[in-house]
Amino acid sequence: MTDRRETWLFLLPGLALLVVGFIFPIARMLVLSVQGPDGHTVDQFARFFQDTFYPSILWRTVYLSALITAICAAIGFPLAYIMARSGPRVRLWLVIMVILPLMTSVVVRTFGWMVLLSRSGLIASTLRDFGLVGRSFQLMHTETAIVLGMVQVLLPFMVLSLLGVIIRLDPRLEEAARTMGCSFLQTMRRVVLPLAAPGLLAGSILVFTLSASSFVTPALLGGPRIEVLAGSIYKNVTQTLDWNFAAAQAVILFAGIALLLIPYLRLGRRAHG
Repeated sequence: MTDRRETWLFLLPGLALLVVGFIFPIARMLVLSVQGPDGHTVDQFARFFQDTFYPSILWRTVYLSALITAICAAIGFPLAYIMARSGPRVRLWLVIMVILPLMTSVVVRTFGWMVLLSRSGLIASTLRDFGLVGRSFQLMHTETAIVLGMVQVLLPFMVLSLLGVIIRLDPRLEEAARTMGCSFLQTMRRVVLPLAAPGLLAGSILVFTLSASSFVTPALLGGPRIEVLAGSIYKNVTQTLDWNFAAAQAVILFAGIALLLIPYLRLGRRAHG
């Protein structure tokens, strides 16, 4: 009985923080989303799906988040493998290079991308000098700009998630596969990738959820013409002051992410047996 009481005493601070910082705000958001002049109503959700504008924003959010996740996985897996198989000193410097951008504000990094991707920026100027694009070409206020900026922001989460798993893999497994006649790419596909699946799964969940809920980078790089759901929620809270509709959009975003993550969680459970 005493042990159980001590356990609860240790758990209470964490549970209180969870209730105040997560459960209470979520509950308040759910209440706001169904509030109306005449009591509880689902008019806010009906308004969201009756207008084709808001479902298109939801689709763009999911599509861009999935694309960003796929690109981060394609870049992060080989980079994490190189880091894991490098010597301790080289690995340390590579980890520092990956973590270093996290020490800079997302806003500052996004403004750097705005300079690079603008009409007079380095990328557009270089392409114009080679005659590959016209004089009015720019990448700013496009989905490409959002993808580039978000990949740079979220890639460290994918790399570090994969690194923690790959670094624990026994290199002798790869040597055995090569001895049995597998090429390097076959070894990656049949040995390393399946064993690194938990890290890839964790990194994908992190990147997708952070991308879907991101506001600053899509707003600055995409502009008002290319809007994502987090930006729409922010606009309804700060400009139109329609908190009920903003809460309904937040609930839809929360539920959509949760539904999309269910297959990931099942895959993770299957990977862990």
